[in-house]
Amino acid sequence: MVVEDESVMSTFILNSLLRIGIKDVHAFKEGGSALREVTRLMPDLILTDIHMQPVGGIEFVRQLRAKPSSKVSNTKVIFLSADSSAATVGEALPLGVAGYLVKPPVLSALLAKIEAALR
Repeated sequence: MVVEDESVMSTFILNSLLRIGIKDVHAFKEGGSALREVTRLMPDLILTDIHMQPVGGIEFVRQLRAKPSSKVSNTKVIFLSADSSAATVGEALPLGVAGYLVKPPVLSALLAKIEAALR
């Protein structure tokens, strides 16, 4: 699952996933729409931006972690953000995420984070 509000970046991420062989991907423009579908889709991994409206990535992950189903609440998450400030990273990492990459991600770094998350 990809949660990204910027269409150019969303296309870049989706194409990057295709290049590394990941074909079954669902894309959403913000966290609220992704939360409504996460239980139905049961993704193995979520790549999410942080700064989105109305539901940003940090709030999305907080709500994901509060879901009653442990299979959903424990879904692996990697943050992708142009924001690498210490404050944002410090707020994101304690949410039990599998990684944090600065956008646009280098393909090899994206693949390494995905492989590590899914091990």
